[in-house]
Amino acid sequence: MSDLECIYPVILCGGNGTRLWPRSRRSKPKPFLRLLGERTLFQMALDRVSDETMFAAPTIVAGGAHVPHVAQQAGAHSLIVEPAARNTAPAIALAAHRLPAEAVMLVCPSDHHIGNIDAFRDGVRRGAALARQGYLVSFGIDPTRAEIGYGYIQKGAELGGGFAVERFVEKPDLERAEQFLADGRFVWNGGIFLFRAGDYLAELARHRGAMAAAVAAAADAGEDRDGAFHPDADRFCAIDGESVDFAVMENTSRAAIVSADMGWSDIGDWTALMDAREVWDRRNWSNARGDVLQGENVMIDSDGPRVSVIGLDDVIVVVDGGEVLVIHKDAAQLVGKLPGASGQ
Repeated sequence: MSDLECIYPVILCGGNGTRLWPRSRRSKPKPFLRLLGERTLFQMALDRVSDETMFAAPTIVAGGAHVPHVAQQAGAHSLIVEPAARNTAPAIALAAHRLPAEAVMLVCPSDHHIGNIDAFRDGVRRGAALARQGYLVSFGIDPTRAEIGYGYIQKGAELGGGFAVERFVEKPDLERAEQFLADGRFVWNGGIFLFRAGDYLAELARHRGAMAAAVAAAADAGEDRDGAFHPDADRFCAIDGESVDFAVMENTSRAAIVSADMGWSDIGDWTALMDAREVWDRRNWSNARGDVLQGENVMIDSDGPRVSVIGLDDVIVVVDGGEVLVIHKDAAQLVGKLPGASGQ
C-alpha cells in the first residue's frame, strides 16, 4: 500500500471533560481514563485505527499538560503539542501542515466510544473514497432517539457511498428533534471527519483566511524537539479559536456525509456513560462495593468506599479522591457548572 492509499488518523486530545467530574479532572481528563474496560477512551480510539493495512501511524494533537498521558498510553505515533487550546479548526490545520497535500486525514476525538469497529471502518472506507474525490466528509451517526444534546446534519443528494450535506442544524429543542427522527434524513453530527490535507487547508484559507495564515506561520516557525513538533507559541496563541464545523464544514460547498450504525457515544456526561455501560439492561451498575435495594437504573462509580442506595431510581453516585457527586440522571448536563468541576 502506497503512502497515499492509506488513511492518516489524527487524534485530537482536547477539553477537560468537566461534565464527568469528579472522575474527570484537568490533570487527567476523560480521554485518559478507563471508563469502559481495561483500556482508556484514548487507547480505544487508537485501537480503532491500528490496522496497518488501512491506516498510517496516527498523529496526535494534545496540549502540553497531556503529553505525559500520551507518552504513557500511546504506541508509535507523531505528536503535535499545542501551545494553547484554540479549538478544533486550528488543531486540524496543524496536523494538515505535517502531511502530504493528497493525504486523506481521518480526524477523530480521543474521548468517544464506538461499539462496532467493523461498521466504523466500513464508514471510513466510504468516506475516504469521497475525500479522494475532493469532498470534505462528516461522519454522521444514525439517531436512535430524539436527542437535544447533539447537533444534526440533514442528508441531501445521494453520492457514491454517502450523501451531499443539505444543512447543519444546531442542537434542537425536543419538538424539532422528534421531527428529525421521524423524517429519516437527519443524522447526529459525530465530530469525525475525512478530507485530504490540502483540501482542508484550501477551504480554511477560503473561509477563515486570517486563521489559515496564522496557523501556517506557526507551523513554519515551529520546531521538532523532545520527540514532538512544537508550533511557534506566539503565532499560535494569537489565533482566534473556532471549531471545524463553524470555520469550514458549514461553509464549504464540498461538504458530504457518510453515516453508520456503529454504537457511537460521545460519553459527554454521566448519563451517556450509563448508556454505554448498558445500565438500563442491567437495572443497576457498580464498579466497586455498591448495594442497591428497591431501586432501578442506579449507577455507582466509586474509587473505594462502599455506597448504598435504597428506594431511589435513576440515580448516579460517583466517589473519587474525596469528592462525592449524587445526581438524578436527567441532571447530568449540569455537572460541569458545579464549582468543584470548574475549579478542579
